[in-house]
Amino acid sequence: MTFAIIKERKNPPDRRVVFSPKKCQEVIKKFPDARIIVETSDVRIFPDSAYSDAGFEVLEDVSKADVMLGVKEVPVEALIPNKKYFFFSHTIKKQPYNRKLLQAILQKKIELFDHETIVGEHKNRLIGFGYYAGLVGAYNGFRALGIRDGIFNLPKVESLPDLKAVKAELDKISLPTLKIILSGTGKVARGAKEILDHLKIREVSDLDYLSKEFDEAVYCMIDVTEYNKTKDGSPFNKEEFYNDPSNYESDFMKYAKVSDMFITGHFYGDGAPYLFTREDAKHPDFKINLVADISCDVDGPIASTLRASTIANPFYGYNPQTETETEFDAPNAITVMAVDNLPCELPKDASEGFGDMFLEHVIPAFFNFDEDGILKRAQMTTADGKLTDRFSYLQSYVNG
Repeated sequence: MTFAIIKERKNPPDRRVVFSPKKCQEVIKKFPDARIIVETSDVRIFPDSAYSDAGFEVLEDVSKADVMLGVKEVPVEALIPNKKYFFFSHTIKKQPYNRKLLQAILQKKIELFDHETIVGEHKNRLIGFGYYAGLVGAYNGFRALGIRDGIFNLPKVESLPDLKAVKAELDKISLPTLKIILSGTGKVARGAKEILDHLKIREVSDLDYLSKEFDEAVYCMIDVTEYNKTKDGSPFNKEEFYNDPSNYESDFMKYAKVSDMFITGHFYGDGAPYLFTREDAKHPDFKINLVADISCDVDGPIASTLRASTIANPFYGYNPQTETETEFDAPNAITVMAVDNLPCELPKDASEGFGDMFLEHVIPAFFNFDEDGILKRAQMTTADGKLTDRFSYLQSYVNG
């Protein structure tokens, strides 16, 4: 079985990769029947020479491989027919901008395994960059605070070599008194929490956060049971909420009334209540003035997120009264950080962490007859150009 590390061709360039040279060595040591070749690339965080020095063939043409391993979407013209591909296709939510990509994959009889669809038996995601999005997103939130208020100036993450250097920059700053709310309990929230804890910001209980004033920076971490409530006053039922959230409404306003900064680490499911609406943001008691929206659902559950921002220009402002974009430091605006490709700023650490997960969960499936069903659950398209049963709901999307 030959795997190819393919070149990332999406623009703006993405420097991440599925396997570092060191991780490639681990793969072939653990699975002697595996072979890895590398497509030449001038943007990858690990240069071609690092792979060749590690003993791997670096080629212009990797079409002899069986399995193609990438990160972002592969342009239609670069797809090689009759191969297995792993990458983030951004099609499982019927994203209009990638319909032609999925159509081409079916036409070329490619077997697509989207990184998002690699899940365990209980549908928990096994692969992703969420933790690194959380790290970078929280850092960027503090960077916005420092620049806006003129109290410190953190460099961009993309200008730093790794996470260690990121944390070293945080060691140089002092925070004012402020209250920070962090939503979520998964990998994204865990990454954001690591930044908050590194800054030695004290975590306080929900009750204390809502009822007390502090003379230092503090934060509170909340999950769906705390920022949502039933419409009829009945007890919160998580299983019911996830299956059908129609009986629930947002209870986030109680946090918005006492918070200065909001870091979003939650997952937003279709049909769930918005955390705060445009009307909520107009309320005179709405106190949040900075949102690091790592989740970045545009025009969705976070009213101030009008659009995704970019690594080049990560901040903008939201005027709650006019519901329009303004300067990030405009008076009475909510400062917004809504970069939608945050892990790209930390490509080395993100690639190494992703490779750990991919080696643990995916590669074994190629050599143990997929005994845990990893590949079966993840496969979106078949070698005869059809959608698999699990993803048959995409047929209308494919038909256009």
